[in-house]
Amino acid sequence: MGFTFPGNPFGSPNLIVPLVMFAWIPIVLYLFSRFPARQAVVISFLVAWLFLPQAELPLPGLPNYSKITATGYGILIATFIFDAGRFQRFRFGWLDIPMAIWCICPFISSMANGLGAYDGISAIITRLAIWGVPYFLGRIYLDSLAGMRQLAVGIFIGGLVYMPLCLYEVRMSPQLHRLVYGGFPHDDFSQTMRLGGFRPMVFMQHGLAVGAFMMAACLIGLWLWQTGNVKRIWNIPIGWLMSALFLTFVLARSTGALTLFMIGLGILAVAKYCRTALPVFILVGAIAVYLYINAETENYFSDQLIGFLSNYFPPDRIASLEFRFNNEELLVDRARDKLLFGWGGWGRSRVLDPMTNQITVQDSLWVIAFGENGTLGLVSLYTAMLLPVVVLFWNCYPARWWSHTKIAPVAAIGVMIVLYMLDCVMNAMINPIYILACGGVAGLAMNPEKASQPAARPRLVKQQQYVMQQRQT
Repeated sequence: MGFTFPGNPFGSPNLIVPLVMFAWIPIVLYLFSRFPARQAVVISFLVAWLFLPQAELPLPGLPNYSKITATGYGILIATFIFDAGRFQRFRFGWLDIPMAIWCICPFISSMANGLGAYDGISAIITRLAIWGVPYFLGRIYLDSLAGMRQLAVGIFIGGLVYMPLCLYEVRMSPQLHRLVYGGFPHDDFSQTMRLGGFRPMVFMQHGLAVGAFMMAACLIGLWLWQTGNVKRIWNIPIGWLMSALFLTFVLARSTGALTLFMIGLGILAVAKYCRTALPVFILVGAIAVYLYINAETENYFSDQLIGFLSNYFPPDRIASLEFRFNNEELLVDRARDKLLFGWGGWGRSRVLDPMTNQITVQDSLWVIAFGENGTLGLVSLYTAMLLPVVVLFWNCYPARWWSHTKIAPVAAIGVMIVLYMLDCVMNAMINPIYILACGGVAGLAMNPEKASQPAARPRLVKQQQYVMQQRQT
């Protein structure tokens, strides 16, 4: 038993793969000894996501050893060794409930389908390793404005570091993963060809993941630049860096990521000039309505949506979208047979496509959650990721504060989490960086008074000032 490339069972990892994967936990320990703990957490997650191979080591009864789980294990061990007092900061709060349900609902699904307690416990451990640990680390390390700024700047720098690698693969085709780690992390090379050229994959699982990350780096970098939060990186004016980064992002040829960028740009522009976060709340509501209509009712409007989008997007993109929708309809019909708790794992939620006689493709995260864990899993997943952002923007940091230099990073991160969950309506690219960020946002939303001034919690500050005035009179 050794490392494999899950996206391409025919790939052959070389000796560098186990070397870097087993060395990663000691490297994380070194980062904690070299940098402040919070900075070490941000560096560990970003470097792992950007540069470690798309390889997994199957472990019986335990989560596969991958770059996500290795990073989580390494940081937990490092925290015990170098920063044990950090665990005492954690206080379970009401915004943590949805994530807790999302992590334990696989056990309920296993028991409801007669798969047994062992299967359910194993599924919980896997869910905790991929979702629970990054969220928990965000709660204890990034629950402050300073933590959010460090993550935002880290994502922007990560995009800058990825620029030359993306440009190389745009010109030479996606080859870096094969050249460094000995295999291609996907079984269909044709998916790297878009719009008359190649879209880069670098060391991620798909070109869509690279496009989404470069989109996040562009949007966050643009907001940090416009709010005066960051002026120079590596002694280079941020305006020049943003120009190069945006050009690279466009060359990544991801129409979905470009659409998300335009949506995010519109949200931030409305916040800046109209001083309202209404577009964020509308977008969250639209996601909820879309999921409800598709999951809980039998009213599909995919044909109407395809007809509308065909006027604005190339035919090959429309064909891809139509293929996804057709698969989704079959998968959702299957999921409704186990509406509350889903079918559990082991591919039980998938069916054969009667038109092609092939197994259906689960392209979107929401369909996977709905099929495996039912309504309980779907609602808990989207509530866990979106509710902290809604609470933060509604109760703690209204849009009129988003341009403030201390508030701008958390505003950009919050918008990115919403855009990520919108992307999960169409794709299934689990990204631990957003889970980490969500934990930080949840902690900040529940304890905004811990944030630095001048605007830790504008409404709370005004209430406290009013109470003090009443006492004095």
